[in-house]
Amino acid sequence: MTDTEFLAAFEDGSLPPQAFDHRAHLRTACLYLASRPFLEACIAMRDGLRAFAARAGKAGLYHETITVAFMSIVAERRAAAPGLGWEALLERHSDLCDRALLARYYAPQRLASPAARACFVLDERG
Repeated sequence: MTDTEFLAAFEDGSLPPQAFDHRAHLRTACLYLASRPFLEACIAMRDGLRAFAARAGKAGLYHETITVAFMSIVAERRAAAPGLGWEALLERHSDLCDRALLARYYAPQRLASPAARACFVLDERG
């Protein structure tokens, strides 16, 4: 499936939920970041994830801090390697594929908090 077809399937709901694993989340993030300014890409990702989760019957699944934090990390990695497609970026930065990556930046209890789910929060480690 081409990137255009993939993104269209994500947005129109024809992408099956079982096909939207962590790597697919990263692909979506890369595609949005490649075509939009950062904040617009974050909004598109948020709106797309909320709609996707709602269609799958899991409307409460969306997590704002995880989404924005991963978008930030992906954007930072893309800026350091301009021109790389999403697959090459994930090969170069395989840690992006580690769902536990945010443990480097957040205490588990902070990330698990209702506040972190509802809005973007920074970690409080000093």
